[in-house]
Amino acid sequence: MTLIEIVREVPLTAQESWDRLTDWERHGEFVPLTRISRTDLGFVARTGLGRIGFDDPMDVVESREPSFCRLVKRGRVVTGWAELSVEATDDGSRVTWREDIHVRGTPRMLDGLTRASSTKLFSRVIDGLLA
Repeated sequence: MTLIEIVREVPLTAQESWDRLTDWERHGEFVPLTRISRTDLGFVARTGLGRIGFDDPMDVVESREPSFCRLVKRGRVVTGWAELSVEATDDGSRVTWREDIHVRGTPRMLDGLTRASSTKLFSRVIDGLLA
């Protein structure tokens, strides 16, 4: 597993940051070749072209609106968990995205690459949603 943490301070209220971060379908706008659909327990990110691709199902296992959400990734390719938290600040809000991610079949010696690429990808998602 590879742990990443991304923190952003934005001039949005905590509620507005929360609403944007948990607009799950919009996450796909910032992840290449991916679309998001809701399920009874959370959502599924489908990444690929046509029939070639994979599903990344995520369950929302804890939600305390508008401050905390925990997701569990239970896919055949991507596993792990993510926690999104939002705190009010004097100037807006602080958003923290923590994720422990593992791509099945990837050896530990590639954890640095997984960390770097995941940080870049999820930074793009967060920055896009909060823009």
